[in-house]
Amino acid sequence: MSVLLVPDGLAGERADVAAARMTGLTRSRLAALIAEGKVLLDGALVTKASQRVSPGQVFDIDLAERRSGVRPVRIDDMSIVYDDPDIVVVDKPAAVAAHPSLGWDGPDVVSGLAGAGFRITTSGAPERQGIVHRLDVGTSGLMVVAKSEHAYTMLKRAFRDRTVDKVYLALVQGHLDPLEGTIDAPIGRHPGSEWKFAVTADGRPSITHYEVIEMMRSACLVRVHLETGRTHQIRVHFAALHHPCVGDPLYGSDPKLAARLGLDRQWLHAAELGFVHPGSGEYVHFESEPPPDLTRALELLRD
Repeated sequence: MSVLLVPDGLAGERADVAAARMTGLTRSRLAALIAEGKVLLDGALVTKASQRVSPGQVFDIDLAERRSGVRPVRIDDMSIVYDDPDIVVVDKPAAVAAHPSLGWDGPDVVSGLAGAGFRITTSGAPERQGIVHRLDVGTSGLMVVAKSEHAYTMLKRAFRDRTVDKVYLALVQGHLDPLEGTIDAPIGRHPGSEWKFAVTADGRPSITHYEVIEMMRSACLVRVHLETGRTHQIRVHFAALHHPCVGDPLYGSDPKLAARLGLDRQWLHAAELGFVHPGSGEYVHFESEPPPDLTRALELLRD
């Protein structure tokens, strides 16, 4: 059972929409769970997907069934940036998970690579074969997946030792001051939500470096370099500064701004990825441009 607190940014939303935004599940999956009597709101059964929610209400969602194994799928908008016998680098679209997981019935990188005919290392859990790092479902951009046992071992070590260069572009609300700096604040599980994280005194060390590269009227575009790689790190750190990522109601963004920009996910993109190649020993670097939904949002803000 997953317990989720409705944030202010989802006030007045339909139950299926709010729960989908909070869990990463599709609206159709939430509608099915509601029809099966597996969704409660403040202890009462949700009988209609169109029921409206209020901030502070609590969802109880039964996600007891587990997806097992890897089911090959075709993901047309997931592009292959680089491929050799050791690694494959993909440009992951939003609404695609890194790997199959509990409660997620949408596409994922592992299944997409299997569907495209790629043979991935058997290292790791069965549903996470070859996965050495992850991106949130709602975050687009670069991911490297290991194809050989040696690559898996070397890349896991590189991410653990923080020798991988990870650069993101983020659009955050308001104007950051100072224009560049470092956020050094531990991150742990949010005390009121299974799906949310927060800056906590007993959290894991988390370091985010940032530089504002463009100012707009109601937001700024930021280049972010991650020193650590905690779940939701960028989203949590900027929310803690009261500058959440645009389009991220889970962490306090303005839903009206997101609607005006046509965003249904956080404005966050993994733009650069660099590391020592596990086979050749040479440094390799890859870049990715933000996809159309993010560039359209920028153009609207600039206008």
